Amino acid sequence: MVKYRGINHLAMATRNMDKTIRFWRDLLGMRLVAGLGNGKYRHYFFEISEHDMIAFFEWPEVEKIPEKDHGVPVQGPFVFDHVALEVASDEDLWKIKDKLEQADIWVSEVISHGFIHSIYAFDPNNIPIEFSAPVPNINIRKYPKMKDKHPSPVTLEGAEPQPGNWPDVTQPTPSKDRRVYPGEGEILLENDTKS
Repeated sequence: MVKYRGINHLAMATRNMDKTIRFWRDLLGMRLVAGLGNGKYRHYFFEISEHDMIAFFEWPEVEKIPEKDHGVPVQGPFVFDHVALEVASDEDLWKIKDKLEQADIWVSEVISHGFIHSIYAFDPNNIPIEFSAPVPNINIRKYPKMKDKHPSPVTLEGAEPQPGNWPDVTQPTPSKDRRVYPGEGEILLENDTKS
C-alpha cells in the first residue's frame, strides 16, 4: 500500500505575487522556500510544515475569485471550497486571530467543531482559509467517527480502504523502463554563482 506523508503542495493562482508573499510569508510566518519563473509566470512555494506547502502561480491576467464563505453550498461548476491549515493549539489560533485583526483583515470568532477549534479568514486573492487546532484527547484519525444521519452504502463499508473495487496492478512498470523527465523545477538544482 502507498504511504502518504501529507500534501506536498496545493497550487493556487494569484495576480499579485508581492501581496501574496506579504500575506503568507510576512503575516502568517510561512517561509518562502522555492521560486520559479520565466517572465511569463512565477511559481512560488511557502512552507506550511515539514511535509506540507502551499504554492502560487502568478498569472497577470487571472482575476481574483469572488468572496465565498467557507462551506456554503454553490450551484454550477465548482471544485474548491477552502484550505484548512492545522496549528498546534488554541493559543496559536488566538495569535493568528490577533495578527489578522491587527492587520485589519476580517477573521471569524473561534468556532468549536468537536474535534477541532477553527477560525476563518481570506487571503488577498479571496482564497478562503480555515486555521484549525486539534481538541486534546479527540483523535478522529486514530478513532474515526461517522455521524452522518444518512450515510451512503459505500460509507457504511468503514474507514479503511476496501479491496476489490479497482483492478489490481498485474504488470508493474519494470525498473529498466522507469524514467523521470526534466521539468521547469530542474533550475532549482543549478549551483548559484555570486557575481
